[in-house]
Amino acid sequence: MSLLLETIKLHNGKLFNLSFHNERMNRARIELFGETSIIDLEKILQVPIEKKAGLFKCRVTYNREISKIEWLEYVPQKIARVKTVECDEIDYSYKYADRKIFGLLKKKIDCRDNEEILIIKNGVVTDTSFSNVVFFDGKNWFTPSVPLLKGTQREKLLRDKLIVEGEIKAEQLKKFVSFKLINAMLEFDSTPSLQIQLIIRG
Repeated sequence: MSLLLETIKLHNGKLFNLSFHNERMNRARIELFGETSIIDLEKILQVPIEKKAGLFKCRVTYNREISKIEWLEYVPQKIARVKTVECDEIDYSYKYADRKIFGLLKKKIDCRDNEEILIIKNGVVTDTSFSNVVFFDGKNWFTPSVPLLKGTQREKLLRDKLIVEGEIKAEQLKKFVSFKLINAMLEFDSTPSLQIQLIIRG
């Protein structure tokens, strides 16, 4: 079985949303490995002195136990457009370290370095290869009710009632005004809105 990941935002020495990462990691350890011991990232993660200024991502690789902790410089991806791609067989309900499926889907529709994929599964919108998605209809923000992965930032926004879940079919995308890509590194408030016209058929 593939190793799993947690990617945690580190900004000026502060680690963000650790409780959500703890929750997801320990749930995966129970469901996949039957491991009931609890890992507390707040007690384990010690920020290196040289990483206490600036923006980084803490990458935790694990299965039953943590196997590696890395502190990596974060460079946001610049997206020029998003291409839809259909794949009914994809399963990424856990944050696996093995991400080959996303590379294959990008290759399938000739996705370039400044482009991203929006995966359509069984006719409904899910996620991009690296983020959850939220859509604005002019009044409210919606996120697909059937994401590939229930991200930590998505979960926080749902609990704070800043976004709501809803089934979004591919043909319904045009009814929205704009959208955002969100993940542990891309927080809702600091992530720019993108025009819905940037989503094209792959």
